[in-house]
Amino acid sequence: MGALMSVDPDPYPDWLRPPVGGYRADDLDRLPDLPPHTELINGSLVFVSPQAKFHIRMILAIHRALSAAAPEGWEAWPEMTVKLDDRNRPEPDVVVVSEESDTGHDQTYFLAEHVLLVVEVVSPESRTRDREIKPRKYAAAGIRYFWRVENVDGRPVVYAYELDPSTSSYVPTGIFHDRLKVEHPFPVEVELV
Repeated sequence: MGALMSVDPDPYPDWLRPPVGGYRADDLDRLPDLPPHTELINGSLVFVSPQAKFHIRMILAIHRALSAAAPEGWEAWPEMTVKLDDRNRPEPDVVVVSEESDTGHDQTYFLAEHVLLVVEVVSPESRTRDREIKPRKYAAAGIRYFWRVENVDGRPVVYAYELDPSTSSYVPTGIFHDRLKVEHPFPVEVELV
């Protein structure tokens, strides 16, 4: 007769069960063994699916162009979370932040007040978050510029927005198919291939 195997009565980590009222932004730094790129939206943990080549290619191209074009005092970062408030800490694909936002090598997020631009590359699983939820939250937090990158028939299309301070919402400033060329937040040009 074989040995009895012990079965763990609770094979899931405790953090899969949210606390009453949901998680807080600082919990992302304390919860053990979270999957990479975990976001916090409305107090709920959001796990991101694996990224396609299109997604990664766009992140790299836009990050490279923004890094090269950023004026003194600003820098671009890929895939760092932004603390919008106590219950929201999304992870944009690229952000442009002021250099004064730097708190050292252990830094895991930027504060919204230091963010000039957020870029989201839309994936099938993130479509609603990237098109509807995150833009509203970024605008409410006062982030001045927002770019959304979509895969349209295998080709990138960038939708650029600027914050209208009178309504605290984004207004479109351009749609770019082959080349993204803007003057704001600073002059930058990206080949969309």
